Amino acid sequence: MALFRHAEFEISVASPDQLPPTLAPEVAFAGRSNAGKSSALNTLADHTRLAFVSKTPGRTQLINVFRLRNGAALVDLPGYGYADVPESVRRQWKGLLERYLTQRENLVGLVLIMDARRPFTDLDRQMVGWFAATGKPIHCLLTKADKLTRTEQAKALKAARDEAKKMLGAITLQLFSSLKKTGMDEAEAVIGPWLSPADEESEEQAESA
Repeated sequence: MALFRHAEFEISVASPDQLPPTLAPEVAFAGRSNAGKSSALNTLADHTRLAFVSKTPGRTQLINVFRLRNGAALVDLPGYGYADVPESVRRQWKGLLERYLTQRENLVGLVLIMDARRPFTDLDRQMVGWFAATGKPIHCLLTKADKLTRTEQAKALKAARDEAKKMLGAITLQLFSSLKKTGMDEAEAVIGPWLSPADEESEEQAESA
């Protein structure tokens, strides 16, 4: 996990308008509260406290940016769908998430975190709907896979893939476990190429020509 390992916290903002202007590629991490989003980020970065794992889901209301050594960024979006959050806060989050996902020009892909036992809730589908319109890729991490048997994992992955085929957008899926640290290499193989700055891609193409 060389690419993600040296991620460092850069800034927390309450609105996309407060994000620093940059041409560097960003990948957003989104998911329902308690789906394991912060744990997945920490596992990918091999850092136990990179993203704060709250004992009270739904508390994080900020966009958190973690910068990689190549200049690209991992962007941790507020968790959504937690029932005990006031309606006014839920509306605020919805506006924030939709605006960031549809208007951030250097956002190159979305990593959607879903509990492997409960994938593609209505809110997850809404997130896919917002982002699919941009034409950019979506990769789904089906987290907490360690809580399922191997047979259940296979069934969950197939059911999620069948569901994804019904949706618009370029959607890929995989099983993931922060506890067992499984699925890390597969995740980096998909997400890593999204985070290569344009100048690096041009250099690689020139070298291979």
